[in-house]
Amino acid sequence: MTADVVILGLGYVGLPLAQEAVKSGLSVVGFDISDRVVDALSAGRSHVDDLSDDDIAAMLAAGFRPTTDESDIRGAKTAVICVPTPLSADGGPDLNAVESAVRCVARNITPGMTVILESTTYPGTTDEVVRPLLEESGLVAGVDFNLAFSPERIDPGNKQFGAHNTPKVVGGYTPACTERAAAFYGQFIETVVRAKGTREAETAKLLENTYRHINIALVNEMAKFCHQLGIDLWDVIRAASSKPFGFQAFYPGPGVGGHCIPIDPNYLSHNVRAKLGYPFRFVELAQEINATMPAYVARRAQNILNDAGKATNGANVLMLGVTYKANIADQRESPATPLARALAGLGAKISFHDPYVETWRVPGVDVLKADDLEVAVADADLVILVTNHSAYDADALAGKAKRFFDTRGVTVSDQAIRL
Repeated sequence: MTADVVILGLGYVGLPLAQEAVKSGLSVVGFDISDRVVDALSAGRSHVDDLSDDDIAAMLAAGFRPTTDESDIRGAKTAVICVPTPLSADGGPDLNAVESAVRCVARNITPGMTVILESTTYPGTTDEVVRPLLEESGLVAGVDFNLAFSPERIDPGNKQFGAHNTPKVVGGYTPACTERAAAFYGQFIETVVRAKGTREAETAKLLENTYRHINIALVNEMAKFCHQLGIDLWDVIRAASSKPFGFQAFYPGPGVGGHCIPIDPNYLSHNVRAKLGYPFRFVELAQEINATMPAYVARRAQNILNDAGKATNGANVLMLGVTYKANIADQRESPATPLARALAGLGAKISFHDPYVETWRVPGVDVLKADDLEVAVADADLVILVTNHSAYDADALAGKAKRFFDTRGVTVSDQAIRL
């Protein structure tokens, strides 16, 4: 049984892409090596924030087929690889999942197939890693099959921009490969942006996230010295944002999380060092600054308690929101984890509340879950707003707390202390 497209990797990237393809009337196979993921999807259960169980049920009713059988790849017109690329021990991308997925495609590739990599990686991966593995099949890229890179731009929890209306960058191994990949995406994505080639498309993704990484580091650095100088950085940003050109607001916080910001820029930095022999200094400095924020927030928390005559050792600290961003359940690279470790290292007793997280584990730290939010806020020696979920009325909670530390700058109450 053939399909219009097989999507390899049914996570935060692959599943929303599959949904849009299904909506457009394409026949879609979803391949994943996890029996747990495939069994849950086959039963109509979603495991990502942006799709509900009803969404999965609608996809299944429209013909979506989750599978762990790689032979289902054979005969598909297009194969899209959307697997994770975590950091390896040396700071570069761990391509094990990518290489495994590519080998699955290579064992089942047929002439005329279009193969697209969406997993974020360093410039050159599509040509230097993916292409040779696929050509082990005996088929030649740009002749017997089409090869392209198209960076994922999924923003979990974003209600305004999703897979359908976020412009899709596409760069092919040859111009003809670009056109075939663009034609595929054009069936269900509003805008397709053609890059010169695979390396340009790969680097575009890294530039997007490096831009954010560096600017977040800038305001995080400013947060530290503005606090020492008695300057309200949040008001500074508000005032600067009134300029209608030449300025984009970025905001400080307890650290950076998710897959993109704390990880992706390192791919580019690692690639520059490995291939050119010198550092990408902006990225490495930004990484250094952003990585220090959880420890900085812990020190600020210690000072808040000290100013109140309360020792951090033995103090009850309640952390509100432990996901990496607001209004989703995704905990990947959340700054809440190193913050909890830093606070525990100072002797604090840690509890947490998060409407999206039932169980939160921090290796080496005993963490208690607060079931009753208002009681926990009132009882804690210090409440730290780590992630500003919309379920929280921060000013109201600050009014109930003994001490309230707002790391997201959302409070207006004088009873809260802002980062």
